This record gives sequence, structure tokens and C-alpha cells, in this order.
Amino acid sequence: MSPAFFVDLSVGSVLALVMFGVGLSLTFSDFMRVVRHPRAFFTALTVQMIGLPLIAFIITMLLPIPEELKVGFIILAASPGGATSGFLTYLWRGNVALSLSLTAVNSALTLFSIPIVVNMGLRIFLSKSSDLHLPFWDTVGHIFFITIIPAFLGVLLRKLRPRFAERISKPAKYIMLGLLAIVFAVKLFGSESVGGTGLNAKDILLILPVGLLQNAACLLTGYFALRYMGMPHPSRLSAAMESGVQNTTLAFLIAGNLLGNAEMVKPALVYSMFSFWTACIFAWTANKVAGKDTSLRH
Repeated sequence: MSPAFFVDLSVGSVLALVMFGVGLSLTFSDFMRVVRHPRAFFTALTVQMIGLPLIAFIITMLLPIPEELKVGFIILAASPGGATSGFLTYLWRGNVALSLSLTAVNSALTLFSIPIVVNMGLRIFLSKSSDLHLPFWDTVGHIFFITIIPAFLGVLLRKLRPRFAERISKPAKYIMLGLLAIVFAVKLFGSESVGGTGLNAKDILLILPVGLLQNAACLLTGYFALRYMGMPHPSRLSAAMESGVQNTTLAFLIAGNLLGNAEMVKPALVYSMFSFWTACIFAWTANKVAGKDTSLRH
């Protein structure tokens, strides 16, 4: 087993554990409320599927960065929120059931939407197209085994053993945060030989301003789209987290494995370095402005 494989496996395992912990905070009735009041779900879904790629196209058309990096930002915008966005929604007291419902549906829709959006980016910026298709079972398995199934098991445990679930949920949160910090520190700052990104300072300085702009635009669009629709603050926060914290692992797969272009991978690598923290800053600020509890969920 290579070091790189071990790091990737560790990241996936920790994210699955994170989603199990998130599931401990939910009940099946939380998901039924999403079904009974679907306007927040469909508004947030529209933002993710149409709004985020549109934001990325506008930003990359206006800013003078290399064409391959522009396609990388398009790939990033086309990738849905995943385990990390669900965990952030949980930490900052958003509507977690809405977040997980969006992740589940987006995971299926992106099998069809990503090839369309990415090929648009390739044609516009590189004057070419690709016979791009996502490997169905690999993609679905990645999303469901890391995100949906662990969360479902957490919900099920809370239903069957509520006292035990309550007892372990608080320490589990801190354990999850610690493990997540360790594996992503290795992923982000380790050398390529051990599964790290191997980014250099020049790459970061070039990509970071564009990434921050796209991240801010996505967070704000998710939040204010639901505000415009009259949705409550927790649902707005969920839409912001799902919109601003992309599934960078899926973006790595598309740019690196399917398109085989190392330059296109770099926007997702840089984005993964800061999007967790900018989302935390955004959530804290939004909660404070809305007069909500600004502490992390206990």
C-alpha cells in the first residue's frame, strides 16, 4: 500500500466518521420536514446546479488567468457539496437534513450535469471538447459510502439507542474535528510522494485571489437566494455551506483522472486549503447578524 493511497483512504474514512457523527444529531422527522416544505430544497438545488457554474464562468471570463486554470474553476463549481459542507452545516446550526438531502440528490444529478458544464468550459476556454463521463459506480459509491450511508447509520442509532447517541455525540464532535485536521494537513502540506498536493507558492498566489472571489460569491448567492425566497436562517445557512464548500475530491477525480490535466487540478487543491475556514467565518458572521447563537453546536 503506497503512502498516497493510505492518505486518500484515511481522508475517506475520516469523512465517513464525520458524517456518522452528523447523523447522530438528526431524526427521520427532520427529513420529512424537508419533503413537506420543498421550496428551500429546490431553490438551493437550482443555485447549485445553475447558479454556481454561472458564477464561475463570469469570474473566469473577466480575470486574466491561464485558460486551463479557468477550466479548473469551472470543474470546481460543477462539483456538489459533500461531507465537509454537511459537517459545517451541523457545526454552525444550519438545517442539516436539508444539507444531506441536497448532497444525495446532487450526487445523482452531477453524473449528467458535470459532463455538460465541463465540456462548455473546454469549448469556451480551450476550443475543444472531451468525451467526458463519470464512472457511475465509482462516483455513486464514493458519495454514498462516505456521506449518505454513514449519516443514515447515525440517524438510525439515535432512533434505536437515543441515550447512547446523546452520550457519544458531544465527544465525537471534537474527535472528528481533530482527525479531520490531521488528515487534511497531510493532504494539503505533504509532498506528492505521500499523497499531498505538492503546490508551490507561485501556484497559490496566482489561484488564491480567484478562488476567494468565487468562494465568497458562492456563499453569498446560496444564502441570499434562500433569504429572497423567505426561508428561515438555518436553511439559508445550509444553502450557503452547500454552495461555498465544494466536493474538491470529485473535482480532483475529474481534472486529474478523467481529463489527465495537472493544471486543472490546482484550483480545487488551493480551494480546499481555505474554503473550510472561510465558510466558518461566513457562518459565524451570518449567525451574529441574524442574532443567532454564534458558538459551535455542542
